[in-house]
Amino acid sequence: MSTSTVIYLGDLRTENTHLKSGSTFKTDAPLDNNGKGEAFSPTDTVATGLANCMLTVMGIKARDLDVDINGAEAKVTKTMTSNPRRISRIEVIVKLPSDVSEKHRIILENTGNTCPVIHSLHPDIVKDIEYHWVL
Repeated sequence: MSTSTVIYLGDLRTENTHLKSGSTFKTDAPLDNNGKGEAFSPTDTVATGLANCMLTVMGIKARDLDVDINGAEAKVTKTMTSNPRRISRIEVIVKLPSDVSEKHRIILENTGNTCPVIHSLHPDIVKDIEYHWVL
């Protein structure tokens, strides 16, 4: 069963539809690669997908531990390189509630650091992940 459809809209843009839910998003080529930068670029979606995955699996684990991490947020910075043009580094800074015990913090950070996307990214991509328990 297919996961999604991608339609090329022209002008270096795509429209993506998740088949099960019908939700959509568009991508646009970035300014530094002939685009307008008016939406996520394809590589932005990859980098952001890492943070999405981390917070999702951490949310599953937090629910299992009866810990509330609602409101947790992640800031993602993607760095590109050339020859070949690719993602060279993804920095993720995760902010989480400060009232989580040290034991649960360790469990949740380990969960985030072992999410499926982190294991799916090329090993040459530097993954710089920080956790701040400040919310």
